[in-house]
Formats: sequence, structure tokens, C-alpha cells
Amino acid sequence: MDLREISLLIECKKLHSVEKMRRLSTKNIAFVGVFAALHAVLYFMSFGLWRNWAIYLEPIEGIVLGPWAGLSAALIGSIVARAIKPIDVWMFGIVAEPVGVLAAGFLAKGKWKPVIGIYAIMLIAYFIHPFGTWLPLWTILDILLALALIYPTAKLSKSLFEEKVKLLPMSLILVSFVATVTDALTRVFLLIPVGLYSVFGWPPEAVYYIFITGAVDSYIEDVLVVIVSLLVGVPLLVALKRVLDLKHSLS
Repeated sequence: MDLREISLLIECKKLHSVEKMRRLSTKNIAFVGVFAALHAVLYFMSFGLWRNWAIYLEPIEGIVLGPWAGLSAALIGSIVARAIKPIDVWMFGIVAEPVGVLAAGFLAKGKWKPVIGIYAIMLIAYFIHPFGTWLPLWTILDILLALALIYPTAKLSKSLFEEKVKLLPMSLILVSFVATVTDALTRVFLLIPVGLYSVFGWPPEAVYYIFITGAVDSYIEDVLVVIVSLLVGVPLLVALKRVLDLKHSLS
């Protein structure tokens, strides 16, 4: 094989790689749109507890799309949903839901350090704030548990894309729990250290009441997320893996 043939072969491989990346990029954009729409629809369907039903989609968004494409889908979906159906505390969900998806995406790729970083920054800021030592510790026990589970969750996440599905339920449950709690932690971070409670003019007594009732709802949601992940998330992820031939997150 002479130099011209080698050069032609290299060029062909480059063209093939570019075309493959173009197809992948188009596929990613399409799925970002689909998940953004689902995110918004679940917001409209919500009733009952503290957060909207989009939290049940956050783990799948992160696992299938990856951290950054997943974050984009959640951000677009949450903005569109609240633009159509606005609420006075809109900024909590618009920030927290994408961060929860981001955490799920990182964990699905086996990356635990960025998630630890998110928790470290937000928890340190929370405990530095005077309210951090005034509010009961039991209200954030799920956050502290999620912090302890980040590393093992990231290590177990490789089973999400394996052919054998034996460990998939446990892995999905862990990713779902940590992602949902990351969403809650972000809301706590916005409320207390960032100081949105003062923007809304809430006195300390109101903050205490909101925090306590929100914590109770959050614990209920933690349990519901685990149940939904097991009963709906596992078969959904298995189906998506089969249909899309997923070997890893899309981004």
C-alpha cells in the first residue's frame, strides 16, 4: 500500500467519523426534545406533595441522555412548563431539576467526584449559614445518606448498561435516590444559603414551618421515587436499551 492509498484510507475514516458524529448529534437533539416535552407534561400532571412529578423522570433523563444533554432537557422542560403554568416559587424547580438530572448523568457514567463536589459546596454553605445549625438535623438525613451513597452508586452504575440485568434494579434505585435527593439539596441551598427566603419576605418562623413540612414531603417522595424506579423505571430502561441499542449514555 503506497502513501496515496494510506492517505485516502485516512480521509475515508475521517469522513466516516464526522458522519457518525453528525448522526449522533442529531439523535441527541431529538431525544433532548422528547425528554424536555415529557418533563413539562409531568409538571402539568402533578398534584399532592412538595415537588412535581418530573422528579420521577430525572434519573432516566440523566442515565439515557448523560449529564449535559440531560441537564439541557430538564432545563428546557422546566422553563417551558413554568412559562405556561407559572408559580411564585418557579426558580426552585428551574434550577433544582436540571441539577438532579446532572447528578444522575454523572453517576451513570461512573463519575462520583463532580457529584461529591456539588454536595460539598451546598452542604458547607448550608451549615455555615445560621439557619443550618438552627433547623433540625433530621430534616436533611436523606441528604446525608445520599452523600454516603454517591461513591458506591457510581461504582455500581456500570450494571445499568450491561446485558445482564441482575444488578440493574439496585443500580437504578440508587441513582434515582441520589438524583432525587440532589434535587432536594439544591432547593435547600437556594432557600437558605442563597437566601431566597428573604426575597420572598419569609420570617424565620415561616422558614422553619416550610422546612419541616417540606422535609416530611421529601421523605415520602424519596420512598415513592424508589418504588416508581423499581416498578416503572427498570422496565422502561430495559426497553430503551433494547430499542435504542444503548451501550452507554448518549452524551
